[in-house]
Amino acid sequence: MRENLVALQSILSKEITRYFRIWVQTLLPPAITMTLYFVIFGNLIGSRVGEMGGVSYMAYITPGIIMMSVITNSYSNVVSSFFSAKFQRHIEELLVAPVPNIYILLGYIGGGVSRGLLTGAIVTLVSLFFVDLQIHNVAVVCIVILLTSTLFALGGFINAVFAKKFDDISIVPTFILTPLTYLGGVFYTITLLPDVWQKISLANPILYMVNAFRYGFLGYSDISLTVAFSIIGLFIVAMFLFALYLLNTGKGLKS
Repeated sequence: MRENLVALQSILSKEITRYFRIWVQTLLPPAITMTLYFVIFGNLIGSRVGEMGGVSYMAYITPGIIMMSVITNSYSNVVSSFFSAKFQRHIEELLVAPVPNIYILLGYIGGGVSRGLLTGAIVTLVSLFFVDLQIHNVAVVCIVILLTSTLFALGGFINAVFAKKFDDISIVPTFILTPLTYLGGVFYTITLLPDVWQKISLANPILYMVNAFRYGFLGYSDISLTVAFSIIGLFIVAMFLFALYLLNTGKGLKS
């Protein structure tokens, strides 16, 4: 047991050291990108929109923008790190080591979660220059951001397992993750949409995460918290079991 914990700590330490070593590429860009969102969507467009959900437009979109950075960075950290390990073939050293696969998985997930939480904190600090940020429920904020970063770290791991070349790790973020994020209620409430589009939006899992997170800050959500947590929990369990299955069977890892 102690040896397994040492292995977990080693993987986690390696992952954290990795993104801190290249912080100009991993931690700085989210701060710059999200600052542009605040300036363009918050200051310039927000002044014309007025209020949304009973608060200023800037305050309304802030939780969504923070969540965008958490999703993107949790995902990209794991997908790039694990694919690099697979491409350079040193993942084989881990697979043949006497370490249960669940600890390998938890190590990579932990690295993605830590980067997601750190960038979320950075973007939150940036937001304080633009909006008087209030927190309605600290527990909800912490739980949602932790669950969301875990979910997308798992997504990055699965993408990395199936990727055959470096181009493959950009397909999911470009064609699936980005559209779902922008259509996940980050910049608007789905109550503004026609009924048919409201129902279609409910098929977007990111909608539940953004709204639960927004509730933590503003006390406002388009989605029931119970439903949101249930959806997020189900996705995490399903993806964790699938990722562990991929590791146990060696699919996409063993030539």
